[in-house]
Amino acid sequence: MVSAMSVQRFPASRRLGWLVAALVAVTSATSGALAQDFQGATHVLPFEEDNLQYGKTPATGAIARLQARLDRGEATLAWDERRGYLPGLLAALGISTNTQVLVFSKTSFQRDRISPQNPRALYYNDDVYIGFVPGSPLLEMSMADPKLGGVFYTLENKRTASPKFVRTDNCLECHAAAKTMGVPGHLVRSFQTDDHGITDLLTGTEVITHRTPLSDRWGGWFVTGEHGAQTHRGNLVGNAAFQRQAREPNFAGNRRDLTAFSDYFDAGVYPAPTSDIAALMVLEHQLHMHNFLTRLNYEATLQLKAYGHCNYIKSPLEAFLRYLLFTEETPLTAPIRGTPGFARDFMAEGPRDPQGRSLRELDLKTRLFRYPCSYLIYTDAFDALPPELKTRLYGRLLEILTGRDTAPEWSRLTQSDRQAVLEILRATKKDLPAAWATAQAGPVPKA
Repeated sequence: MVSAMSVQRFPASRRLGWLVAALVAVTSATSGALAQDFQGATHVLPFEEDNLQYGKTPATGAIARLQARLDRGEATLAWDERRGYLPGLLAALGISTNTQVLVFSKTSFQRDRISPQNPRALYYNDDVYIGFVPGSPLLEMSMADPKLGGVFYTLENKRTASPKFVRTDNCLECHAAAKTMGVPGHLVRSFQTDDHGITDLLTGTEVITHRTPLSDRWGGWFVTGEHGAQTHRGNLVGNAAFQRQAREPNFAGNRRDLTAFSDYFDAGVYPAPTSDIAALMVLEHQLHMHNFLTRLNYEATLQLKAYGHCNYIKSPLEAFLRYLLFTEETPLTAPIRGTPGFARDFMAEGPRDPQGRSLRELDLKTRLFRYPCSYLIYTDAFDALPPELKTRLYGRLLEILTGRDTAPEWSRLTQSDRQAVLEILRATKKDLPAAWATAQAGPVPKA
């Protein structure tokens, strides 16, 4: 839902589609971006076969639960004359309007309605993503379902006594491919666009995560906030702007900290006047982490059914741990300052340890988070991982945090970072094995 969604369904012969996707992944531009994950990360898994049955399995995530409450009369969606069901939907799902980010590249099935003069707004929490295009008769939404991964819906943005979320597989043609780690999932992309928001696919970065340099991010997006001398591709509308950036990377109009949209469109049609830079950075981390969780769940499920164990999942697990612990994150060279509302709302969520520390604390000086362990470790998607896999995961995580694993790839984690993460998880994650009770971080491994 965050990137292109097709209006055509998958061909009847999904096996051929999977084979083609796997072959394309070998030479695709996405392969370079995902090479940091693990060999085979772009191979599309058979998620419609008997062992997984994506399309036949009812979703259980937040949108499915909200629909059940609406059907029982236990909840309602408020109607707004200007924005339809959007405000009511955000309220019902507990999503702050301060998460708003604006994308004007034509990378959605509603591409004909999207432009720099009418960008698509995205809103999110830890599990759900909502898309709003002013003037559109549909709201787009998706969720990270604990078992299924990305599940996609539309809601007719027309006042009715019985609002219905319609689950659709149309989006899977782009959202279950190499770019989403071969499972139903989500992604952020960055492309050069012309004056109308049409993308030049030869100039893009297909998958944006916390590992992507800022200079490659946000082509086709509006970005508000401060970022010092760090350049990015946001707020560049039209080929001439991108060409000037290539000639003069530091020219002021390119690097400016956008604070208002009056030069582009009427911001009053949106719930918030921002496209927050910190919200974008958190979103990019979160989307790929959700894909990783889905991939691990699918891999473990297939291996358990085939072999009765998941001992062959080492490469995906190690790559997941590197991403979970931000060991390959692109460092910031100047402080990032978004709007106070996003940081306040985001950091207010989630558990804290007795010292008041939380994995949701933003740093935004040299890195994204103060404590290098993803807050998505608290999500239903993480908790839904098969117990056999979680046992292995917790064991490896403890070896890394205590310093028993001295591999150079963990050397970026300082002893104080590892000790803080140990203590925060010990106080807030209730299903940790007994070995975590007295564990302490040891010396930092040498790089």
